Parts: sequence; structure tokens; C-alpha cells
Amino acid sequence: MAEPDLYPRILAYLVAHSTPPDELVQRLIAETAALGGVSSMQISTDEGAFLTNIARLANATSAVEVGTFTGYSAICIARGMAPDGRLLCCDVSEEWTAIARRYWSEAGLSDKIELRLGPALETLRSLPDEPRLDLAFIDADKLGYPSYWEQIVPRMRPGGAIIVDNVLQRFQVLDDAATNENVVAIRHFNDQVVADDRVDVAMLPIRDGVTLAVKR
Repeated sequence: MAEPDLYPRILAYLVAHSTPPDELVQRLIAETAALGGVSSMQISTDEGAFLTNIARLANATSAVEVGTFTGYSAICIARGMAPDGRLLCCDVSEEWTAIARRYWSEAGLSDKIELRLGPALETLRSLPDEPRLDLAFIDADKLGYPSYWEQIVPRMRPGGAIIVDNVLQRFQVLDDAATNENVVAIRHFNDQVVADDRVDVAMLPIRDGVTLAVKR
């Protein structure tokens, strides 16, 4: 692990050497920051570039996102998808996703993104059972990760990609003394994922940790 005083410099270097957000996304980032402490739920710009690249590499036409917040990650995914791609976003907040809708419209992505408000687990269970998803992004309540995973994996096509955010929990997953319920839940979830023989897994030190799993 990097020394604490070096870590911010590494993050800054990573951001400086990743494709920067355009003017529209910069405004979305600023508006989200004005919400206060909850703005920490927004993905970083280097992670945004990563999502776009993975969606493009997958040539994704069918994708699902669990946890949308103010819509930045959805923009990144939708922009990387195939021209006929459709992204289904799951969230429970009308307030935060109202911001997302405005920016999706301005970005010309409203026809590409469908938002369903309500418990994500119910939305996922309502999807067809066939393995047809090309891409999934999980960035929601950490206690729900195992349930979301079990609904998503069977619905992924072979070669489809699942991206999971916040899998390092500010490195607290390394500290056995850390007993916060989110940390404990993610620690168990990480063990569950790496033992899942339906996928090949790479955990990446992007921001707060990102797992990339590809369906076998």
C-alpha cells in the first residue's frame, strides 16, 4: 500500500492521465458536490473513463446499473455503449435521479437510458432470466451487494462484464479490527466473488477499489 502522504499524489496523477470529463459532466460534478457530504457517492473521473472504455470494449447493447445517484456513471456507461444500446438504471431516490434526468436529456441520452425507481432487487428479479446482459455496474448499498450479484450473474452473457465499486472500503477491508457493517459486508462479498466459478475476476485499485468480473 502507498504511504498515506503519497496516495493523494497518486490519485491526482491517475486523474491527470485519464480522459477528462467534458463541460457537461463537469457541471454535473459541480452540482453534485453542492449537495454536501452525500456527494462522496459519486464516482471519480478516472473511474468514469474506465466505465466508458469497458462499455465500448464490450460493444454493450444491454446494460444495467444498480445505484444511479445523480447520473454521472450512467452517462459514462451510455456513451460507451453501442448506438442501439439500452441502459437500465435502478435507484430509489426521486430527488437525486431528477438531477440525473436533466443531464441525460442535455447529453442526448434520454432515449438510451431507462430509470426505474424502487428497490433494485425487485427490478432485477423482474428482468428476463435469459443470459443477455452485456454489462452491469453495481454501486449501491453495500449490504445488498451479494443479492444484486446473485440476480445479475445468471443474466450475463458469456463474456459479459460486471463492475463493482467500493470493494476496498478505504482500505479498511485489510484491517481485521474494522467492524463497520459495510466493511464487514464487502469483505465477505469480495471472498464470495473470487470463489465464484462462473466468472473470472480482477480487483483493481481504482479509487475505492473496483472489481471487474467477466462471465465465463
